[in-house]
Amino acid sequence: MGAGVIKGSGGAERRGRDRRRRGRYRAMSEINVTPFVDVMLVLLIIFMVSAPLLTVGVPVELPDTAAEALPVDQEEPLTITLTAEGRILIQTTETPADELIPKLRAIAAERVSDKVFLRADGAIPYAQVAQVMGALNAGGFRNIGLVTDTGGPTLDEAGG
Repeated sequence: MGAGVIKGSGGAERRGRDRRRRGRYRAMSEINVTPFVDVMLVLLIIFMVSAPLLTVGVPVELPDTAAEALPVDQEEPLTITLTAEGRILIQTTETPADELIPKLRAIAAERVSDKVFLRADGAIPYAQVAQVMGALNAGGFRNIGLVTDTGGPTLDEAGG
């Protein structure tokens, strides 16, 4: 289906009248979609490569557990991060502890889902994690998922 030309075929009456035009070519009127497909495949590859880079990128040392990953929803999950220094981040924005609950209430009013992921550095005391979980509950988030790294120790005797 390439763009090309078609040799014109003159009728008997045309041959006699205009011998100069004999052998001329006319343009083919089909659309070549190959460049369009090539561009779309390149865009698909670019989006496939860049999509994993768009996740929240605050570096924390997550504890290892034997838990499996949670299923992903259509809405981007809200992520709260507690760093080893004690900073609290909503997605990538640092938030003071005294402003956490009002900001969470404002975010909860705009969201469809009440799911939130809590990422806490393994060096953080459990009391601080529990306080942030209480603030999440007071802010309107009842579905809290604790984010950990997989492949950690298990508590069963047959574990690995």
